[in-house]
Amino acid sequence: MITAQERATRSAAAMWASDDASKWVGMTLAQVTPGAAVTTLTVKKHHTNGHDICHGGVIFSLADSAFAFACNSYNAFAVAQHNTISFIAPGLLGDQLTATAREVSLRGRSGIYDVQVMRTDGTVIAEMRGCSRTIAGQHFKEDSAT
Repeated sequence: MITAQERATRSAAAMWASDDASKWVGMTLAQVTPGAAVTTLTVKKHHTNGHDICHGGVIFSLADSAFAFACNSYNAFAVAQHNTISFIAPGLLGDQLTATAREVSLRGRSGIYDVQVMRTDGTVIAEMRGCSRTIAGQHFKEDSAT
């Protein structure tokens, strides 16, 4: 019998193998547990906007990826139904940003997840709420013998 943590780890590995967008942006997947995930990114020059701060789309992508790995940690395909983000402080060139996603609610096919993006000094950069919906499919074949 597979444990919940093994299921989360295997689901994340299967997703990460095909997640070219997160890798392209420069993220790393730091941690996945059932219903939670952590992604990180160091802000580089190509992540900055016309104000010379981290582009909001990059911060959203970091938060969205943490959300995706959290809601897909049960070996069921889950997609974003809708997300909202509030930008609180700028990400600066050289900052290491960490997005921590945690499950708030999971009922039937619908989930709610909160994601906080922080600098290493503890400054909160952004808060995102993501709502997920499971769809058909699994990340890996699982049966009672797994």
